[in-house]
Amino acid sequence: MIPGIAVNNASIYIEDKQILRNINLNIAQGEFIYLIGKVGAGKTSFLRTLYADLPLQKGNIVIANYQLKKIQRADIPLLRRKLGIIFQDFQLLTDRTVQKNLSFVLESTGWDKKDIPLQIEKVLTNVGLPGVQHKMPHELSGGQQQKVVIARALLNEPEVILADEPTGNMDPDSANDIMRILTEIKQNGKTILMATHNYSLLKKYPARILRLDAGNVYEIPYHTPDSDVPNLLSL
Repeated sequence: MIPGIAVNNASIYIEDKQILRNINLNIAQGEFIYLIGKVGAGKTSFLRTLYADLPLQKGNIVIANYQLKKIQRADIPLLRRKLGIIFQDFQLLTDRTVQKNLSFVLESTGWDKKDIPLQIEKVLTNVGLPGVQHKMPHELSGGQQQKVVIARALLNEPEVILADEPTGNMDPDSANDIMRILTEIKQNGKTILMATHNYSLLKKYPARILRLDAGNVYEIPYHTPDSDVPNLLSL
């Protein structure tokens, strides 16, 4: 199977500080990957590199058919149209309705205005939020706002979803709702990389696990017995 993401001898930097070194991995199209590790281990930096918010200084990464080492500034918006990015802090425009938040994305990526309402209705229905188009973000619960963020990530029908702590600070029921949605997205052939500290999700929704620690990336078999998972993840 052709990798959805190919990483070869890549090192991740923030300016001149090395965060991760010599990463080599292939992620197949349609895989679900957990990124785990302590705060500061480099999960967010890795995701930021994948959507070209941090420049790749060493090695190479191919994602959505773009080589990040060679990517031109003018091509970064084109890359991001092929990616769905889910932020922990939502980053919704608080002075606009859900409809206008989502319309802004579609208008900025060249959609015909007549097609926008139907696409918004489609993605909101897919995440279980039909009919919220005219609500303001503050009128929604945290879990509902995160579903809007997932809907926003799906607008351009991306090949890859990059999710940074999408269940952070959520109650268990809301976290399970988000995971069910992401699992359905994966079943539709999308590649998902999800950074998380919610280790209970790894047992309930098993998938491939990459642990970031001391500048390195290790793979943990997802069939690790439940009793061993918390200990392995805290190493």
